[in-house]
Amino acid sequence: MLSALIRFAFIVCLAFIAAYVCLIHWGALVAITAGIAILAIPLVYSYINLARLLKYAQDDKVESIPLPSGYWEVVYFRLQRLVRSLKLQIRSIEQQHNRFIEAFQASPNGILMLDGQDHIEWCNAIAERFFGLHFKRDVMQRINFLIRRPEFIQYLTRRQFEEPLLLERMGPDSNLSLMLQAFPFGDKRHLLLVQDVTDLQKADAMRRDFVANVSHEMRTPITVLMGFLETMQSLDLDKAQQHQYFDMMMSQSQRMKSLVEDLLTLANLEANTLPAPLQVINVDTLMALLKNDAQALSQNKHTFEFKSSTPLNLMGEEREILSAFGNLVSNAIRYTPDAGYVTAHWQVNDQGQGEFSVMDSGPGIASEHLSRLTERFYRIDRSRSRDTGGTGLGLAIVKHIANRHQAQLIIESVPGKGSTFTLRFPKERLTALTT
Repeated sequence: MLSALIRFAFIVCLAFIAAYVCLIHWGALVAITAGIAILAIPLVYSYINLARLLKYAQDDKVESIPLPSGYWEVVYFRLQRLVRSLKLQIRSIEQQHNRFIEAFQASPNGILMLDGQDHIEWCNAIAERFFGLHFKRDVMQRINFLIRRPEFIQYLTRRQFEEPLLLERMGPDSNLSLMLQAFPFGDKRHLLLVQDVTDLQKADAMRRDFVANVSHEMRTPITVLMGFLETMQSLDLDKAQQHQYFDMMMSQSQRMKSLVEDLLTLANLEANTLPAPLQVINVDTLMALLKNDAQALSQNKHTFEFKSSTPLNLMGEEREILSAFGNLVSNAIRYTPDAGYVTAHWQVNDQGQGEFSVMDSGPGIASEHLSRLTERFYRIDRSRSRDTGGTGLGLAIVKHIANRHQAQLIIESVPGKGSTFTLRFPKERLTALTT
C-alpha cells in the first residue's frame, strides 16, 4: 500500500513539474494538457490491465494470466491464488458429490429424493427400473403423477412414514414386489428407499406351501392309520383281516418314514452349501447297486439295461451320488407301466463331461410341467404319485445334489414316448482312478 502511494505521489509531482515547465515556455493551455496527459498514464495502464483481466476471466484462464508490473502484479497474483483455491475447493466438492452419486447408483436399492411438494429431485438407476422412470425426463415431476398406485398415493397423503409400504406386481414385467419407505431430511424433503423383496416374498410363499404340503402329506397316512386302529379296537376281526389291516398300516407307516427321511435329506442338503468333496466313486460298483435296487423295486415287471461307456469314474460324495442316481432310476420305474423298459447309462459326451442318463418308456411329461418338476411336492398326477409310493421330494433332492457337484439336471420328455433325465457333471469331476 505504501509503495502504491509513493508511485502516485511521484506521478503527481511529475505532472506538476511538466505543467510548470510548459507554462513558462508555451503557456497555460499546453501546461494543463501536459499535466493531464501525465496523470492519465496510470489510468490508461489500469484500463489495459482491466481489459486483459476481463478477457482472461471470460476464457476462465485467470490463473494463467501473465503478471504485469507494479501494483497490478499484486492484484493479479492474489486473484490467481484465490481462483486456484476456489477451483480446488469446487473440484473437491464435485469429487465428493460424484462419489456419493456413485455410491447411490451402486446401491441394490432404489433411491429417490423428493422435495417438499413430492417432486423428484434425483433418483438412481435402480429406482428408474423399478418404477419405469427416466430421470432426465421426469425430474421435478410429482411422483404421485408417475406412480399411480392407490396405496402409494394414500401412503404419501397420510404422511405417516413410520412403517414401510409393500407394492406388488411392479416393474416392467409386473413381477416385482417392492418394499418402500420415506425418510424425512433437510427442509421438508424426503428420501424414498425402495427394496426388491420379490425373492423374500417367493421364499415366504414357498415356506407356507411347504408347511401346507408337509401337513397334507402327513395327514393322509396318519388318518389311515388311526382309522385302521379304531376299526381293530371296535371290531372283532379274524386273523386274515387283521393281517390285511396290519399290512396296510405298515405301508402307510413306511410312507411316513420315507417322507421324513426325504425331508431330513433335503434339509441337510439345503444347509450344506459347500461343494461336494473330491472323493473317487467307482461308477461300476454304483451301477451294480442301482441295478439290484431297481430289480427289487420292479419285482420283474420291467426290462432294465445298466451300461457304462467309459472307464472314467466320478469324484464327489458317494452317498449323495447314490441317492441322486437312485431317485432317477426309482422315478423311472414308478412311472413306467409294467413290461416297459428303463435304461441307465454312464458316458462321457463330446465336450468331455460325464453324463448319467435314465431313459424310460413311460407316458412322458407335457412341456408345461418340465420347469416345475424339481419343486418340492410338485406332482403331475397326485393320486398316481401316492399309489407308486413317491414322496414328491425326489427330484428336489436330485437338484440340490447336482448343485453340490456343479452338475446340471437336464429333463427331456415327449408325451407318449417316454422321458430322459440326465445329470451332466463337469470334466473336473471325472477321474481315471479307482477306489
